Amino acid sequence: MTATGIMPTGPTSTMSTSPLRGLAAASVGNALEYFDWTTYAVFSLILAPRFFPHREPLTAVLATLAIFAVGFLFRPVGGLLFGIYADRRGRAPALALSVLLMAGGSLLIALSPTYSGAGLLAPVLLLVARAAQGLSAGGEAAAMTTYVVERAPTGRRGLHASAIFASTTVGTLAATTTALVLRGTLGAAQLAAWGWRVPFALGALAGLYGFVLRRRLAETPTFEGVRSRPARRPLAEAFRHNRAAMLRVAGLSAGATVTFYTFSIYLPSYAQRAHGVPATGSWWASVGAHLVFIAVLPAFGMLSDRIGQRPLLVVFGLGFAVLIPVLLRLVGSSAWSLFAVMTAALVLFACGAVAMPVVIAESLPPVVRSTGIGIPYSLTVALAGGSAPYLIEFLAARHLEPWYAGYAALLCLVTAVTALSARGPRVAVPARAASD
Repeated sequence: MTATGIMPTGPTSTMSTSPLRGLAAASVGNALEYFDWTTYAVFSLILAPRFFPHREPLTAVLATLAIFAVGFLFRPVGGLLFGIYADRRGRAPALALSVLLMAGGSLLIALSPTYSGAGLLAPVLLLVARAAQGLSAGGEAAAMTTYVVERAPTGRRGLHASAIFASTTVGTLAATTTALVLRGTLGAAQLAAWGWRVPFALGALAGLYGFVLRRRLAETPTFEGVRSRPARRPLAEAFRHNRAAMLRVAGLSAGATVTFYTFSIYLPSYAQRAHGVPATGSWWASVGAHLVFIAVLPAFGMLSDRIGQRPLLVVFGLGFAVLIPVLLRLVGSSAWSLFAVMTAALVLFACGAVAMPVVIAESLPPVVRSTGIGIPYSLTVALAGGSAPYLIEFLAARHLEPWYAGYAALLCLVTAVTALSARGPRVAVPARAASD
């Protein structure tokens, strides 16, 4: 790091790989991690009666989704612990540890007994597994964002940042495709009996491979520049000198989180239950929409490098504030209508996906960057993302779907206002933080 605190972008002697090779390795690990994380949501309707048998099927679904939300509650803890670890020990070690923890959670789900075999122990083990995955996901978000932006060359950070959600989506897509293959191969009866364990076992193995890849990652030149003088207390320094930046992280994350978990993660399951879309058709609609999303991300990333990240964040926030109620009403009983809604939503989401990581990373100085991102981002994801599937089902059961649309639109408006009020990148490290 230079005397002004600007991130260096040139090669250093400590780097054993090029930025592109490092980005590729980190992205593969991120995809594998989100395969594990998304598998739970994709198979939630199948898991419900296995772990929460009840006379009313909706009650079992809500209980399963409640544990999905509980996993999110552990994300702020993971963001805190992994953020401090990344700021003190390095971004690359934090990435390796996060994917290993995610793999452990998937392995526990794959081996867990069902309610019929173990009673209350079954949902308890499911809760423990999701807690471990929540810790991992909280750490992944902070470390991955910091790593990618710090290793990207100046003028190409938007393009490199597009790999974050591209790899996340590849993991999501892989989980959805696995569900399609298993349903076509095993059939509904075998999938419900034991086939649901297969994707979690695959996720555990994939996570171990991701751990091997990430152990070989070169550290970022930015962290190497501050390694000899890290903040002694990253959490205290982040709150003391960067409260406004941390609030900005939360504001920018609010709309992105609720739209991603609504339109990318849970909408296919919701369309199956609420609108009668066939399971196979809903999953294929999701696959098609996510392929379009992956294709447009690099283009939006290059556009953000040309015109700046803030305009795209404003388009994203205002666009969803207006369109969310419309999009949710357009979800019909066919897979084609689901595909159209998901595709439109994900293309608009791409505006925010490429811009948000750059803006939030550049808002914080390197010595507390991972901590300053991890806490507010993970807390926002826990509150707005983890609760999204539950709120959709809860309000839909009471015929209050417009309330959810209004709530999500409001969070997107918060993101737009935050982007409009955001200042340029922070380039100066606070004197106290630098001295630590």
